[in-house]
Amino acid sequence: MNRTVASSFSAPGTPAAIRNVVLVGPQGTGKSALVEQLSTGQLGHVRDAEEASAAVGVVSTVHEPTGTVVTLVDTPGRPDFVGEVRAGLRAADAVLFVVAAGSGIDEATRMLWRECDAVGIPRAVAVTQLELARADWDQVVDECRRVLGEAVPVGLPLLEGQSLTGVLDLLEQVAHDASGQTRPLTEDDAARVEEARGGFVEAVIEQSEDEGLLDRYLAGEELDLDGLRADLATAVATARFFPIVPVNPPTGVGVPALLDLIVHAFPSPDRAWLPAVMTPQGGGFGELTADPEGPLVAQVIRTTTDPYVGRLSLVRIFSGTLTADAHLHVSGHLEWVVGHEVEGHPGHDEDDERPGQLSSPVPGGTTPRESAGAGEIVLVTKLSSAGTSDTLSSMDRPALVEPWLLPEPLLPVAIQAARTKDEDKLATALQRLIAEDLTLRLERNAETHQLVLWTLGPAQVDDVLVRLRDRHHVEITTEPVRTSMRETFVRPVSVQGRLVKQSGGHGQYAVVQLEVEPLERGAGFEFVDKVVGGSVPRAYIPSVEKGLRHQLAEGVLAGYPCVDVRVTLTDGKSHSVDSSDMAFQTAAALGLREAANESTVSLLEPVDLVEVVVGDDYVGAVMADLRGRRAQVQGTEPAELEGHTVVRAEVPQHELSRYPIDLRSVSHGSGTFTRSFARYDYLPASLARELTG
Repeated sequence: MNRTVASSFSAPGTPAAIRNVVLVGPQGTGKSALVEQLSTGQLGHVRDAEEASAAVGVVSTVHEPTGTVVTLVDTPGRPDFVGEVRAGLRAADAVLFVVAAGSGIDEATRMLWRECDAVGIPRAVAVTQLELARADWDQVVDECRRVLGEAVPVGLPLLEGQSLTGVLDLLEQVAHDASGQTRPLTEDDAARVEEARGGFVEAVIEQSEDEGLLDRYLAGEELDLDGLRADLATAVATARFFPIVPVNPPTGVGVPALLDLIVHAFPSPDRAWLPAVMTPQGGGFGELTADPEGPLVAQVIRTTTDPYVGRLSLVRIFSGTLTADAHLHVSGHLEWVVGHEVEGHPGHDEDDERPGQLSSPVPGGTTPRESAGAGEIVLVTKLSSAGTSDTLSSMDRPALVEPWLLPEPLLPVAIQAARTKDEDKLATALQRLIAEDLTLRLERNAETHQLVLWTLGPAQVDDVLVRLRDRHHVEITTEPVRTSMRETFVRPVSVQGRLVKQSGGHGQYAVVQLEVEPLERGAGFEFVDKVVGGSVPRAYIPSVEKGLRHQLAEGVLAGYPCVDVRVTLTDGKSHSVDSSDMAFQTAAALGLREAANESTVSLLEPVDLVEVVVGDDYVGAVMADLRGRRAQVQGTEPAELEGHTVVRAEVPQHELSRYPIDLRSVSHGSGTFTRSFARYDYLPASLARELTG
């Protein structure tokens, strides 16, 4: 429920007073608990949250000492919801990676880090679970440096037994205790800080490129705290310096120091990277800045349906000011980015869209707003024509924000309503879910007559089924995805097609002599007329071809379209009264069916070209797995990504139905793949009954 609550939340006066941060990391690291501690400011034990949500969650809070509005974007931790993570990255100006000590940095985190590197978004690392027996602070810091780059602690953990009791602040040279208060350093604390602070200060100065500060530091001068804090912000903004902070999300230890880092070191929207913006026609829009007085440019980050308020959109405002009484232009053209029409997200431009209520997400609910300016993330109701990734702009200056990177859904599941009476309800529900989630794709397979939902993984499948059941009250059954096969002739055969019905009245009479022979793969259908002497009247020759084409489309043996065949009409017979167009069509079809049997016809299965990018350590395991899928491995080569290899193979489509799951397992999460149709090839006889039965 989207509940309106009384709140002390006050809107930011300028974009400089805003910090938008997205939290990312694997499930079970404590992201959601950390968001709760950061947003409420009430330290103490909270749920040790398992990130069960499959959607982006957003909450805004005010940092009381500075009046800065901090908006936190909580993302799902499971890899099946990487689409939601990328949406969260678009909403925010900086990223906080949450890493569990002792668990290491998994491959999904490394891949996401590389994506952030590509766009140069500032990052920091929060290390959790230091209280576990297997956790080692020095070890996790070393791994961060090795894997992530210039990752430098700005705080050191204070541990007593298996408990994190405080954090030593290397910037301010104080200790933050368990209650969030600061205290002077003890003698032991001071020794630890002195040992670590030199490397921290040097790294800050190096990345901020403040030569004057470096000279003073080398001369032994005591550095001004405000100046060092400013240089820290500069260093973080370069996206080459990454602070590391120890925290305990369930108890809140370390949270005040982390919140101070967010406020003082992360960039505000007016200093942050902005996405590419163009006109809806693809032309130049002009320079965009986070100016509340500038042209309105905003993007819908996520769309959902609330049972109480209806359609609810999470909107990031990049420029201008959005008001509740605005007349908006809505633009969406995903097809320009992905290269094809995206089902549920057709290209569109709409004028005079009227938003409903604006509100800010705050702890426990929302608080209403009359307007919101550049840099803010707000909730907007009743945007009827605006879907996820669409752009909101003013009608007199329409804009289009480039959509974020979309992962390709590669795990199919065939679904149907458990009850016939729910079929219409299912269609409506699926349309809504696909409009909300860019990573879902729906396919209505005309050959197998299945409704196939393409997803990113089994967790997303489960989430969709739960939403269909709980939100839309539709029970679903699933079944294995059937493969669209083909038939073809494998040897020449001569046959007669005969339709003779003359039992009184107007009869039907047509006889055709056919020669059927296979063609090479991809050749299609070829019809040859070799009739001489008028045994088949010229008027009926097109009828023969029409009947052949219809039967080939229906299949000649197992009900699959028959391809790559040449049929030659060599002779036939007709009747002056009883022959007709339909009679010759039927005779031709009967002839093809007569020619088809297990010795003359074989099944063809679709084969995809698969390109797998995998960590070098797992190439052998991936190739062995592919060979077990009847793949023809074509070769390997180094990938653009260091430490990775590209494996190319042709794999039968039937063998790829669970490949996203199995690849994740054999590659320990380091593998990704793409697939595209290559050709049809002969199905081994031993598998024909299994796939067609």
